[in-house]
Amino acid sequence: MAEPAEDPDVVARRIASESLGQHDPTGWFERLYSAASDGAAVVPWDRGAAHPLLTEWAEESQPDGSGKSALIVGAGTGWDAELIADLGYDTTAFDISPSAVEAARRNHPDSQAKYVTADLLAPPADWHRAFDLVVEIYTVQALPIELQPAAIKQVGEQVGPGGTLVVIAAARPDDQADDAIEGPPWPLTRAAIESFATPDLRLIQVIQSPSPTDPTIHRWRAEYLRD
Repeated sequence: MAEPAEDPDVVARRIASESLGQHDPTGWFERLYSAASDGAAVVPWDRGAAHPLLTEWAEESQPDGSGKSALIVGAGTGWDAELIADLGYDTTAFDISPSAVEAARRNHPDSQAKYVTADLLAPPADWHRAFDLVVEIYTVQALPIELQPAAIKQVGEQVGPGGTLVVIAAARPDDQADDAIEGPPWPLTRAAIESFATPDLRLIQVIQSPSPTDPTIHRWRAEYLRD
């Protein structure tokens, strides 16, 4: 009898732990996606469809992307980017993992989105405040807590004048100590969600809702608007 497959979350945490132990907090993404492309791992968050909370936002907001640009942060294998591209946005989707970018291109050969390799912590200069819509889903929470403020700042800095930022993340209570979290992921507190906002990037809506598959897990869906 074949042994049961190992829990994808456990595999991802082990790969992340190895990378962190080598003082490489972002290298584990490539290790995981590369292993997944070889059939040796499963990417836990690769849903085979756009995130339900992004779909919910699109259905509620009915955005018209015609003539507008969008940036998808940590795009993985591309499902969220495809939803945004289908709304008419000129969509750039990036990931730090070349294997993830290759998988996205392979999964969506006729895509209107442009998939590129880039680092959120050091994004291309010409992206600065260049996009009408920026979508961040689960990327910041995949980084160690000490790196999250820098990542949060960079996410917001890509939103152009009059642009919108949508953030989706796992939630945790503000009173839960950082050292009590065994990540990844390292879910975001309400204070962390609010820290995406700046004087000219206003938080206009934040919703916390339970996961439909596990009511003990809550997620944030937040929307911000740059003046």
